[in-house]
Amino acid sequence: MRSRTSASVAAACVAVLLLPGSAVAFGEGGERGSGSSGSTDGKGKVSAGVSQIQISQVKGGGSGKRGNLAPIDTDWEPPACWYEPVFTPEELKEFVDRSDGQGDVGIHQSWYGKGLWTDHYRDGKAQDNMDDDRTEAEGYENYNIGKGGNFWRSVAPDDSHPDSWDCGRIMFWMPDNQVPRIPNAPTPRMLAEYAYEHVKVPDTEVEVRPQAKSTVNLPTWVWLDEGKFEDVVVRAELPRTNLYAETTAHPVSLTLEPGTEDAETFPAGGTCRINEDGSIGSPYRKGSADQDPPCGITYLRASDKPYELSASITWEISWKGTGGAGGDLPDGTFETTQDMTVQEIQSINR
Repeated sequence: MRSRTSASVAAACVAVLLLPGSAVAFGEGGERGSGSSGSTDGKGKVSAGVSQIQISQVKGGGSGKRGNLAPIDTDWEPPACWYEPVFTPEELKEFVDRSDGQGDVGIHQSWYGKGLWTDHYRDGKAQDNMDDDRTEAEGYENYNIGKGGNFWRSVAPDDSHPDSWDCGRIMFWMPDNQVPRIPNAPTPRMLAEYAYEHVKVPDTEVEVRPQAKSTVNLPTWVWLDEGKFEDVVVRAELPRTNLYAETTAHPVSLTLEPGTEDAETFPAGGTCRINEDGSIGSPYRKGSADQDPPCGITYLRASDKPYELSASITWEISWKGTGGAGGDLPDGTFETTQDMTVQEIQSINR
């Protein structure tokens, strides 16, 4: 039978608390352990818990709860698993004392009811659950109270991702002002990639003239008014650290797909650059019907049923973060479609 302390520590490893932050610098951490964390997948692996990263919309953006950009680089993925500080020694002891004696069901009810993710860890000695490659638990005697620092554990935004099942370690302690230098440790770039997933850009609603129906061999003008598109900036911060990143999506172009091969696009290729004032193309003006638009389409065949016009905005993605770090991430796109009916010109020869 495992000791009361071991069982309590094992139970304590299941919760993530939302706690205030403090400044940290990078430092040396322990070696990769053999333990895992979270809920089992039935194959001996277990998933990480939910993240404490705080997301804020700094500038621009559309509505909705989830990010809506599709990376152009289909091989690119945001991080699947990483480590975060979740308990001070005092907080870990307080949680264990509060949950001790409730058992797994009691802990589940106590913490899951507050919106916190909980599950089981393997049985065993305290050091097995704390995952520090020690044969004795003396390094965590009395939860390291008086030594400062934080206990870290693994987290993941999506436990359906195969790599989120095994971040590598269960829970380990790090001194104050240090972030571990181990695989899957958090970095400003990791936060930038996490923020990428939360970028919400506005809908792509283009103006089209003629509006009701297009006519074969006559140009259809496409444009967006001034100021329709501006940069979208999302900030990600990790509490208990000074790690942050701001990810910026900058609109650069509109790409038109007519919905049929029997069409010509302006410019050739169908990509219209976004102007400095946030507009695209030029509005249609009376008397311009026989001119080539700076952004538009000429349909060459009438439609038996409406063509599906696709309009997608390309966004360049960059980021900056703690310590002057920064760089680029894969461009993203957001696409909308609308029906286009194309008619023949009706004429009578005398």
